[in-house]
This record gives sequence, structure tokens and C-alpha cells, in this order.
Amino acid sequence: MKAARYYGARDLRIETIPDPPAPGSEEVTIDVTWGGICGTDLHEWTNGPSTVNKPEKPHGITGDHAPVSFGHEFTGRISALPKGYPSDGSFKLGMPIMVDPRIVCRKCSACTNGMDNICPDWGYIGLNGGGGGGAGFSERVNVEMRMCHPLPDDGSVDLDSVVLCQPLTVGRHALGSSGLRDYTGLNVLVLGGGPVGLAVLLNLRAKGFGMGLSGSVFVSEPTAKRSEMTRGLRLSDDIFNPMTTNVAEECRSRTNGVGVDVVFDSAGAEGAMLAGMESLKLRGTYVNIAGWKKPFQIPMQYAMFREIIIRFSLGNNDNDYREVVEDFIAGKFKGAETLITRRLFVEDLAEQGLEELVRNKDDHVKIVATWRKDMLERATL
Repeated sequence: MKAARYYGARDLRIETIPDPPAPGSEEVTIDVTWGGICGTDLHEWTNGPSTVNKPEKPHGITGDHAPVSFGHEFTGRISALPKGYPSDGSFKLGMPIMVDPRIVCRKCSACTNGMDNICPDWGYIGLNGGGGGGAGFSERVNVEMRMCHPLPDDGSVDLDSVVLCQPLTVGRHALGSSGLRDYTGLNVLVLGGGPVGLAVLLNLRAKGFGMGLSGSVFVSEPTAKRSEMTRGLRLSDDIFNPMTTNVAEECRSRTNGVGVDVVFDSAGAEGAMLAGMESLKLRGTYVNIAGWKKPFQIPMQYAMFREIIIRFSLGNNDNDYREVVEDFIAGKFKGAETLITRRLFVEDLAEQGLEELVRNKDDHVKIVATWRKDMLERATL
């Protein structure tokens, strides 16, 4: 099969590699239809290997290291079942599947207590090996059945956009990481209108919060194009440009001087974080989702003297994935397909995908790729 193989920074090679082996008793083989570029992929492209294991330190579960087949956001159809798999089983040949690509041990205290997203040996197919040698930007990949979420094949679900479920789970997990169980009547500020910030906003809408119905949702975003996309999706009550607007003052003026209840930080920049904390009410909650390029430093002038609750959110867990796929099937993420700003062939992934994001990051939210000409033609009609 063909695969986009990651060797190191700006070194992605289209290669022919062995097909995955016949699926084991708890696996299926997936013919990949779409794979998405994640922010982690972009970081690996410009500065890696970082999350991808180096030869001197293979992954603890898979034993793999660079070079690896790339891409951990992917969907596809089942092309092989285990030998002897019953005809009345849950999985069928040709069935469309959304894949949870996480690799976890299932044995540690984190995994056995519902915190599998912070398993000490966590990894992803497409970054840390596994998958029978395949990944999201290969033609085929082996996946554990328990990480496969079946999709309806009756036209009721946009199978060309369901790949967005992977980034959407990050937003779903952030809502849970806040410690807040009910957002009714709360005021929310999201820092950053990129893929993760939009995932938070879409999950808030999927759960019925915001837009004046049960509190207000505000966004701080400096770029015009991302602000336009957020407005087009009608995901917030207002969008503030932090380059020209005092975000904290605006949040207080819109909340009778109190401040917002919770801030979700997907920006990962000191200026945004300071504005977010200043926007919070007393004992408000700040949730960091972003990966920071430099050490995170707590601003005591806000955190201590307002007794701010600071929380962190990493990835997603089993429940997040199940809930997001169920909500996607139920139509609760309508409009999310507009987040896909470019579709291309995997052969063009390096120059027209990864380098395009380096050059024009603010012009895009999600770039997806396929090996199949028919898939690309159909999705771009």
C-alpha cells in the first residue's frame, strides 16, 4: 500500500510499504477515506520529531519510532474482519467507521479510573506507530474494534466530513475538564478561533448552551478570516479583536460588571491568557487546552487575588469520543463541515497541506486528504 511516512522535520515521503497483516481477533482493517491534518502534525512537520518517537526511545506500547506512517485523524470503511468473525457480529465489511486513534495501556490507574487520556504511555496511531504499519495518511490501517465507532451508511451522515469528530472530541473533553456540569446561564469566553477554539464552540452549541439562550458566549480572535468563520457559524454572541479591543472590559460590560464564569484558552499565548484571567469573575474558572511554546506562568495578580480556579485539559477519553460521534450522527454539529477549508490528495500533503498551513495558517481551519480520486471529486462538487 501507499503511505505518507514521517522521517523528521519537513521530511515526509510517499512510499510503498507492506499492507497491514490480517486483522487479529479484536481488530479490523480499515480502508482509509479521509485523513485530517492536526496542529500536532504541523508541529512535527516544523519542529519534530517531538511527539513522534525517536529511534533511541521507541514508544512504550507499540515499540515503534520514526519513520512512521503519518496522520491520526481518520475515517474509512472496513475492508477485512478477523478470521472466523461471526456474520451476525457488530461489524460488517464495507461499514463506515470513525476511528479513535489513541493508544493506551488499559492497565494503569489512569486507564482503569476513566482517565485514559492521561495514560503515562499514551500515543496515537499516526504519530507513535501501531496500526499494522498504517495510519490516517496510508491506504489501509488495522484498528482495535473497541476504538471503532460505526456510522450509518444511509446518507443521513456526511461521511466526507465525519473526520472532524477527532478534533471535536478535544472540545468535548475541555467542557468536562472545566469541572462545571451545567453551563445554563453561564457566560463563556473562548480565547482563539482556530480549530480547537471552534471545537469548543461547536460543542457548546451541541449541548444547547450560549447564543443568548442560556448565557452568553464570547470569542477573542485577532484574525479577520477566523472571525468571519465564527460569525458565519453563529457560534458566539460577539467576537472581540484583542489587537483593537480591551477584551476584559468588554466581557465585564456585557456581564453587568461581574465578568465571565469560565474561559477556555486555545490560544496558548501570554497576552491572551492575561486578558482571559482579567475577564473572569471572582472564583471563575480558567481552562487551558492549548499547547504552550514556552513555560506557562500563573499571573498571581489575577489568579490569587480573585481565587481563580485553573484547570488543564488534554486530548479526549473514551466517553468524549462516544458522545461526539453520537451527536454528529444526531445532526448536532451541523455546519461543522465548513471547517474543512481544503481537500487534496495525500501525494500533495507536504506542499499543499503542511507547508500551506505554515505559510497561510490563518486562512485555514482543517485540511483533509485522501488517496482516492473519486472521494476528492465527490466532496468538492
